[in-house]
Amino acid sequence: MLTKIREDIRSIFERDPAARSTLEVLLCYPGLYAVWSHRVAHRLWALKLRLAARVLAQISRFFTGIDIHPGATIGRRLFIDHGAGVVIGETAIVGDDVTLYQGVTLGGTGKEKGKRHPTLCNGVFVGNNANVLGNISIGENSRVGAGSVVLEDVPPNSTVVGVPAHIVYRNGERILITNPHEIKDPLSDALIALAARVEKLEGVTQLQAEKPFAHEEAERAAYRRELDKLREYVSMGEGI
Repeated sequence: MLTKIREDIRSIFERDPAARSTLEVLLCYPGLYAVWSHRVAHRLWALKLRLAARVLAQISRFFTGIDIHPGATIGRRLFIDHGAGVVIGETAIVGDDVTLYQGVTLGGTGKEKGKRHPTLCNGVFVGNNANVLGNISIGENSRVGAGSVVLEDVPPNSTVVGVPAHIVYRNGERILITNPHEIKDPLSDALIALAARVEKLEGVTQLQAEKPFAHEEAERAAYRRELDKLREYVSMGEGI
């Protein structure tokens, strides 16, 4: 237990440049209290003392603003920065060296039984107000952008952003989306229709570029044909 306490304090110094002293960390970091309280509540939960575990979790929530269900499995060196509004569901699994910012929710998507909350592998970073929902997995060393809503598995070493979230970096390389279907946004259909319209207009523009005076030439040809018809019936200077 003392080893884990030292690890928790050291991890805060490693990940938060605002931490200046051990005393400051012990007095001013509610995320640290929440993690320590959860370890006790989780032990009670494992011993089938469910009511006592829930009561302890509620007391911790009152003082820290962080709601961690005692059934959740938390790894080592979890750092909850600021902490206000963080929610971790009952069947959530959080690996080692994970960082969560304020407003993060590791929640479910319905009333299904069994494993219904996400799994965060080692080294995952989740930005503020992000929502990771359902029985999904966030791969090792992946990052979830602030305000994102993650509804599907994320491979390791990836960065996801958006609502719903999509991959923008993988293994340090930028991922370019060329197919609007991959965005999975509620407005995807509108984007697809817009892309088709732009492609059609580009085709018309290219055709006009190849024959810039085609319309004018057609008008001149029609005008010449009309003149040719008139010459059959009219002689220049007739009647003088």
